[in-house]
Amino acid sequence: MTDRPVIMVGFVPVAVTSLAEFQPDRSVIIIDEPDVIRKRDVRAQVAGSPVVREVIDWEYQLPGAADAFVNAHPDLVPAAIGPLQEYATPFAARLAERYGLPGAGFGAAQILRDKELTRKVTGAAGVPNPRSTSVADASDVRKFMELHEGPVVLKPANRQGSTGTRILASADEVDAAWIECTDHDEGIFVPDRPREVRMLVEQYVAGAEYSVEMLVDRGTPLFANVTEKILFPGDRPVEMGHAVPAGIPEELRDELYERTRQVLRAVGFGSGVVHCEWIVSDGTPFLVECAGRFAGDGIIDLIERAYPVELVRHFWTLMKGEPLPGPLPSSAERAAAVRFLHARPGLVETVGGLERAREVPDVVSCNVAVKAGDRVRKLSSSKERIGAAVAVAGTEREARRRTEEALAEVDVVTVPDTPES
Repeated sequence: MTDRPVIMVGFVPVAVTSLAEFQPDRSVIIIDEPDVIRKRDVRAQVAGSPVVREVIDWEYQLPGAADAFVNAHPDLVPAAIGPLQEYATPFAARLAERYGLPGAGFGAAQILRDKELTRKVTGAAGVPNPRSTSVADASDVRKFMELHEGPVVLKPANRQGSTGTRILASADEVDAAWIECTDHDEGIFVPDRPREVRMLVEQYVAGAEYSVEMLVDRGTPLFANVTEKILFPGDRPVEMGHAVPAGIPEELRDELYERTRQVLRAVGFGSGVVHCEWIVSDGTPFLVECAGRFAGDGIIDLIERAYPVELVRHFWTLMKGEPLPGPLPSSAERAAAVRFLHARPGLVETVGGLERAREVPDVVSCNVAVKAGDRVRKLSSSKERIGAAVAVAGTEREARRRTEEALAEVDVVTVPDTPES
């Protein structure tokens, strides 16, 4: 088994670092889009990593890409395949099928990758979903708003994260929001070729927000966690922070677990990890969306610190078809939280306070991604956030408080820039 490489689809630097902790040298193959490899300079980033065997350019997001890949690489015999990016999930699932390896299943991955299909399939299985419909233009959005009271959410059916997502309170906002939400600039993380945009409009559901992370073996959960999240204020649902495990009653935790299992049964999910997002309104969990991949925003790091559990290692063990070392923890030993930073849009003059922030008790990391001369842009998606603090403490409330204290020490001074910033 050690001579067979593991394949990660979609480049994530921290994933390479994690794999290096338990994979032998030259045992990891990275597959990514040629444009992305070029724009992110992936080969240069992994040049010093002994664990990486090869970086393969492949237009994996095109139809039939996985089958074409297998036919073009007849001598490749991988040990495991895992998607590390949202857009990679269908390709990785189909590739696993072709190589006879554990995976989500191509059908399940396609459903979860498409928010409209996810709503249709899970709704038919009895999972509570907000009212939702596909829309072709701004007039369709206004028609939906005429039929349904209250705010709505306009978002793409086939993009990742919070890209192109906005909460609309009035029909007067629709025309400008349509232009804004259908123009998706994901920069270096996507191929340059044109990609179809399909939009949804949904009833806005107000309530507390959570996500469930599960490690799943042939449809059976082996590990589960509930993460609590908070959003930045405003009409963009951008995460401001996460806490693990969520400080909620056991009954709600168990219901979120069962609803997530219901989603997995509805789509026919096989093996892998899922990140399923929920809004609890008047005691009812409503499905936001569900991804057949690792959670982003450092949630996996929080889970591994809080329980503790080697979730990444267990995932790759499962993807190899090997047995796990034993029962995984069902409860956390402590709590972990992350809080994200944003600043007034404009050009950065100075960044200060990081040393003080890192000295806050229980804080394990605090970083800022901008420096003098960089630009802070208006917060429209997670990529505009400019820093984060992580803390580990005895309770969820204490961990959250420590991250807030740390970021309060950070001072990012900006001056007004161009109107579009």
